[in-house]
Amino acid sequence: MNLDAVVVGAGFSGLYMLFRLREAGFSTRAFEAAADVGGVWYANRYPGARCDSESIIYNYTFSDELIQEWTWNSRFPEQAEILSYLNFVADKLDLRRDIQFNTRITSAHYDEVNNRWKILTEDGVTLTAKYFITGVGCLSASNIPNFKGLDRFEGEAYHTGHWPHEKVDFSGKRVGVIGTGSSGIQAIPVIAQEAKHLTVFQRTPAFSTPAKNYRYDPDFILQTKANYNEIKEQIRWSKMGYLHTVVNDRSALEDTPEERHLAYEKVWERGGLGFSQTYNDLLVNGEANETASEFIRSKIDEIVKDPKVAEKLKPSYYYSAKRPVLDTNYYETFNRENVTLADVKSAPILEITPNGLRTSETEYELDVIVFATGYDAMTGPLFKIDIRGKDGVSLKEKWANGTQTRTYLGIANAGFPNMFMITGPESPSVLSNVPVSIEQHVEWIGDCIEYLREHEVETIEAKAEAEEAWSKHCKELADSTLLTKVDSWYTGANIKDKPRGFLIYVGGVGEYRKICDKVAAKGYEGFSLIHTSSKETVS
Repeated sequence: MNLDAVVVGAGFSGLYMLFRLREAGFSTRAFEAAADVGGVWYANRYPGARCDSESIIYNYTFSDELIQEWTWNSRFPEQAEILSYLNFVADKLDLRRDIQFNTRITSAHYDEVNNRWKILTEDGVTLTAKYFITGVGCLSASNIPNFKGLDRFEGEAYHTGHWPHEKVDFSGKRVGVIGTGSSGIQAIPVIAQEAKHLTVFQRTPAFSTPAKNYRYDPDFILQTKANYNEIKEQIRWSKMGYLHTVVNDRSALEDTPEERHLAYEKVWERGGLGFSQTYNDLLVNGEANETASEFIRSKIDEIVKDPKVAEKLKPSYYYSAKRPVLDTNYYETFNRENVTLADVKSAPILEITPNGLRTSETEYELDVIVFATGYDAMTGPLFKIDIRGKDGVSLKEKWANGTQTRTYLGIANAGFPNMFMITGPESPSVLSNVPVSIEQHVEWIGDCIEYLREHEVETIEAKAEAEEAWSKHCKELADSTLLTKVDSWYTGANIKDKPRGFLIYVGGVGEYRKICDKVAAKGYEGFSLIHTSSKETVS
């Protein structure tokens, strides 16, 4: 099969990229390892799975028809509703006819002689494409630490990122949840309501603030749809792709303790991810950050009845330096008689046993183990494909050996012509409302490919010097914040032997959009373009 473009994935990224290129007249096919559309929302079906972006902005904005015909039910959409939305989009735009499901792309090698990508599927089918585009997501490569005895457990074991499609019955069972990141914090309160006993194995406590979810009023939906052009412009040019802005555009240190408490209390009661925006310096000033961190710790003391348990639940690092989490009754869950908190930092897990697990202090008998142990983020999903560019150099080799992963704009790589990444490393990606970043990338890539066709350009490739400058810029921005001062999955610290690096652009989606637009307006500055007829390189 010979195509203009191959797109990997059929989640938010893959669906829009497929539509965009197909509408522009390019022969395009998307390949999806799962049995249907949805991407991470197809796989993440664990109890309590819900998005922490507000639903009215967690959708495509390119089509007014899609906006007007779809109605969200509540402020923060649950997994099943998001999956229904993506199925609605796939049906409305007739996308399934150009998606090959149950097909995993195992390799993509660039053929320098023919300027084509040679792509191989898991079932041995080979195809070629001029353009190779990854829409694999930033959090799709699930991670289970290599616990001793992992294969000996005789009970039920699940990872939150690969949950069964049928309901898992916890009633009457002893359940252990390993991990207290976002998925664990969402699942724990729900599982606790059903399990005979739940043991939460926590290595590092997380800062969590209440979601305060609620069902939408019909009048609010009507007003939202009527004003969606204004909403679209606001999120496209905002800092993080959200509607909320800094509540108090000043330092937290400018207010008195009493004023700060009232400000934090107001945002806490409102719920959502706006807590980090209460003041303008919470991510850059350690002293200011401590005021927010201490407020949340005080809330844990208020909510959790057992002081010893409350103390274990209090994080000691900078708030928001690890991913902030939204919850519904997470801290309240530790007041239940059937819930135990096990601190596996002080007493590490030594092994999984046939009947549960053993720490350095004691053994726990379990019927079910839930691994809420997160993902090999940012680079992990790309490394699941053997991607090789010029001279046979693999992407994994290029980004290995402990060096800082480098890209140009988080979209392209030097040495990998005609390859584009949607929300790749060093783009705003997970520090934004991701659909906003996805749309921006898809539209930029689509415009670029149309430009190449119009100007008879055979290949486009990021220049090494542009890549180096962009990576340096990203690092300087990140290092000016508190985000690089704490080990987290942002930095790859959750994966053994993974090179450390903060692989997210922190300058904001609006500023990033301006930079990308400027690059395109200057004839794709920072890229080498080789024309079809003359083979002339345009710098």
